[in-house]
Amino acid sequence: MSLAAPPGRARTTTTAAIASALKAAHTDNATALGGANASYIPVLAAVDPSLFGVAVVTADGQVFEEGDTGAEFAIESISKVFTMALAMEEVGAKAFHDKVGADPTGLPFSSVIALELHGGKPLSPLVNAGAICSTSLVAAAGAEQRWAKILATQSAFAGRPIAMSDEVNSSEQATNFHNRAIAWLLRCSGFMYSDPMEACDVYTRQCSTLITTTDLATMGATLANRGVNPLTSKRVIATANVPHILAEMTMEGLYDSSGDWAYSVGLPAKSGVGGGLVAVAPGRLAIAAFSPRLDAAGNSVRGQLAVAQVTKQLGLGLYQA
Repeated sequence: MSLAAPPGRARTTTTAAIASALKAAHTDNATALGGANASYIPVLAAVDPSLFGVAVVTADGQVFEEGDTGAEFAIESISKVFTMALAMEEVGAKAFHDKVGADPTGLPFSSVIALELHGGKPLSPLVNAGAICSTSLVAAAGAEQRWAKILATQSAFAGRPIAMSDEVNSSEQATNFHNRAIAWLLRCSGFMYSDPMEACDVYTRQCSTLITTTDLATMGATLANRGVNPLTSKRVIATANVPHILAEMTMEGLYDSSGDWAYSVGLPAKSGVGGGLVAVAPGRLAIAAFSPRLDAAGNSVRGQLAVAQVTKQLGLGLYQA
């Protein structure tokens, strides 16, 4: 198998090259030090910090795995990508952009100041305010219907039934006071489209589902494959919405480090404080990694190193000449 490179780029991505790059990235970074588990959510602090998996799923459905790729972890903020996709499908790309935005905040992902500085409008669906707004945009008669649609979307992207962890959800619901405040601020400024506490509750649930590194690579590969899951061959979102989603990932996918990631790696990506990270090479493949130790911005230390190494070795960066 060989995935054709974009025009002007001579390199191809063969099966052997992918397998070699993935193995090297796992071996080279398995002992990397630095970072710490997220501590503000108690259940995440207890995750084994030695876990480390890296996976690639290609746009034509081939799967490559190294390390702890079957270990389940909390999806956390990566869920924002898939709720954004669902909301965008329902309200349309233009309306979604008008209501949520597509710009980095330049502030931490949970910032209230970012809302206050911009008239209460969330700037990005990949920070907490924009994500809660996205959740409220999903059409539903109530919390359970909204939650069922979001869970079904995550499952369609992963190609298998995804489930919520009651333990993670309970831990997060008990500590989400800051997000409750954000939800009420959105209501005050006119950017909340359901009951605020319902939106916050469902948003917390969507962050509490469990996925594996291979699931995450499959979810990314669905975006790489123009909205069609390469393992199930089922269309999950419209092709026309994929570029908008990838643009949002480029602008704010790694929190405060998003610009540095685009500068040094050059692929749209999204991280979560559960230790997951996914990067998408459009038309070609997705790379996912899981390691729970995070840097100061909330991004997996080993995950960033591994994904960056695979990207470089395979020549996948979008901005390479």
